[in-house]
Amino acid sequence: MRTEDIVNAEIELLTAIKNADVAALEKILHDDLLFNLPDGQTITKEFDLNSYRSGKMKIDALEASDQIINIIGDSAVVSVMISLKGTYDNNAVNGTFRYIRVWKQFGESPKVIAGSCIQLH
Repeated sequence: MRTEDIVNAEIELLTAIKNADVAALEKILHDDLLFNLPDGQTITKEFDLNSYRSGKMKIDALEASDQIINIIGDSAVVSVMISLKGTYDNNAVNGTFRYIRVWKQFGESPKVIAGSCIQLH
Protein backbone atom coordinates (compact mmCIF):
# COMPACT_ATOMS: atom_id res chain seq x y z
CA MET A 1 0.00 0.00 0.00
CA ARG A 2 1.36 3.39 -1.00
CA THR A 3 0.46 6.90 0.15
CA GLU A 4 -0.53 7.92 -3.38
CA ASP A 5 -3.00 4.99 -3.54
CA ILE A 6 -4.73 6.33 -0.42
CA VAL A 7 -4.66 9.93 -1.69
CA ASN A 8 -6.47 8.68 -4.82
CA ALA A 9 -8.87 6.51 -2.78
CA GLU A 10 -9.76 9.53 -0.61
CA ILE A 11 -10.47 11.61 -3.74
CA GLU A 12 -12.70 8.79 -5.07
CA LEU A 13 -14.51 8.58 -1.73
CA LEU A 14 -15.12 12.33 -1.44
CA THR A 15 -16.27 12.52 -5.08
CA ALA A 16 -18.72 9.65 -4.44
CA ILE A 17 -20.03 11.41 -1.31
CA LYS A 18 -20.45 14.74 -3.17
CA ASN A 19 -22.32 13.02 -6.01
CA ALA A 20 -24.33 10.64 -3.77
CA ASP A 21 -22.84 7.86 -5.94
CA VAL A 22 -24.15 4.80 -4.10
CA ALA A 23 -22.54 2.35 -6.57
CA ALA A 24 -19.08 3.83 -5.94
CA LEU A 25 -19.64 3.98 -2.17
CA GLU A 26 -20.75 0.33 -2.25
CA LYS A 27 -17.27 -0.60 -3.59
CA ILE A 28 -15.26 1.79 -1.39
CA LEU A 29 -16.87 1.00 1.99
CA HIS A 30 -16.23 -2.40 3.58
CA ASP A 31 -19.35 -4.44 4.38
CA ASP A 32 -18.44 -4.52 8.09
CA LEU A 33 -17.70 -0.77 8.34
CA LEU A 34 -18.40 1.00 11.64
CA PHE A 35 -18.45 4.78 11.68
CA ASN A 36 -18.98 7.14 14.64
CA LEU A 37 -20.93 10.32 13.98
CA PRO A 38 -20.36 13.59 15.91
CA ASP A 39 -23.46 12.89 18.04
CA GLY A 40 -21.95 9.60 19.24
CA GLN A 41 -24.13 7.36 17.08
CA THR A 42 -22.36 4.41 15.42
CA ILE A 43 -23.59 3.63 11.92
CA THR A 44 -23.02 0.80 9.44
CA LYS A 45 -22.32 0.76 5.71
CA GLU A 46 -25.98 -0.02 5.01
CA PHE A 47 -27.20 2.93 7.13
CA ASP A 48 -24.79 5.25 5.31
CA LEU A 49 -25.75 3.99 1.84
CA ASN A 50 -29.47 4.28 2.68
CA SER A 51 -29.04 7.93 3.66
CA TYR A 52 -27.79 8.62 0.10
CA ARG A 53 -30.24 6.23 -1.63
CA SER A 54 -33.23 7.85 0.08
CA GLY A 55 -32.05 11.36 -0.73
CA LYS A 56 -31.92 12.27 2.98
CA MET A 57 -28.23 13.20 2.71
CA LYS A 58 -27.50 16.00 0.26
CA ILE A 59 -24.06 17.57 -0.07
CA ASP A 60 -23.85 21.03 -1.62
CA ALA A 61 -20.14 21.67 -0.98
CA LEU A 62 -17.31 19.59 0.43
CA GLU A 63 -13.67 20.63 0.73
CA ALA A 64 -10.81 18.63 2.25
CA SER A 65 -7.67 20.08 3.83
CA ASP A 66 -4.94 19.29 6.37
CA GLN A 67 -4.71 15.63 5.34
CA ILE A 68 -2.34 13.31 7.21
CA ILE A 69 -1.82 9.72 6.01
CA ASN A 70 0.00 6.99 7.95
CA ILE A 71 0.60 3.69 6.14
CA ILE A 72 0.76 0.73 8.55
CA GLY A 73 1.33 -2.57 6.72
CA ASP A 74 -1.75 -3.29 4.58
CA SER A 75 -3.71 -0.49 6.27
CA ALA A 76 -3.74 3.29 6.29
CA VAL A 77 -5.00 5.81 8.81
CA VAL A 78 -6.16 9.11 7.37
CA SER A 79 -6.89 12.26 9.36
CA VAL A 80 -8.49 15.02 7.33
CA MET A 81 -10.43 18.22 7.86
CA ILE A 82 -13.61 18.56 5.82
CA SER A 83 -15.64 21.74 5.31
CA LEU A 84 -19.16 20.62 4.62
CA LYS A 85 -22.37 22.29 3.48
CA GLY A 86 -25.49 20.25 2.95
CA THR A 87 -28.63 18.84 4.51
CA TYR A 88 -29.64 15.65 6.24
CA ASP A 89 -33.38 14.97 6.38
CA ASN A 90 -33.95 18.67 5.48
CA ASN A 91 -31.81 19.87 8.43
CA ALA A 92 -28.74 21.98 7.64
CA VAL A 93 -25.38 20.26 8.06
CA ASN A 94 -22.75 22.99 7.88
CA GLY A 95 -19.36 23.23 9.49
CA THR A 96 -15.85 21.95 9.69
CA PHE A 97 -15.29 18.37 10.75
CA ARG A 98 -12.17 16.34 11.58
CA TYR A 99 -12.45 12.83 10.16
CA ILE A 100 -10.31 9.82 10.89
CA ARG A 101 -10.65 6.92 8.48
CA VAL A 102 -9.03 3.49 8.44
CA TRP A 103 -8.41 1.93 5.04
CA LYS A 104 -7.35 -1.71 4.58
CA GLN A 105 -6.13 -3.36 1.38
CA PHE A 106 -8.43 -6.08 -0.02
CA GLY A 107 -7.10 -7.57 -3.25
CA GLU A 108 -6.60 -4.74 -5.74
CA SER A 109 -8.36 -1.97 -3.86
CA PRO A 110 -8.38 -0.46 -0.39
CA LYS A 111 -11.68 -0.19 1.48
CA VAL A 112 -12.76 1.96 4.43
CA ILE A 113 -13.21 -0.36 7.44
CA ALA A 114 -13.70 2.26 10.19
CA GLY A 115 -14.06 5.95 10.76
CA SER A 116 -15.16 8.72 13.03
CA CYS A 117 -15.75 12.44 12.85
CA ILE A 118 -16.09 15.34 15.24
CA GLN A 119 -17.40 18.82 14.52
CA LEU A 120 -14.82 21.56 15.02
CA HIS A 121 -17.01 24.61 14.21
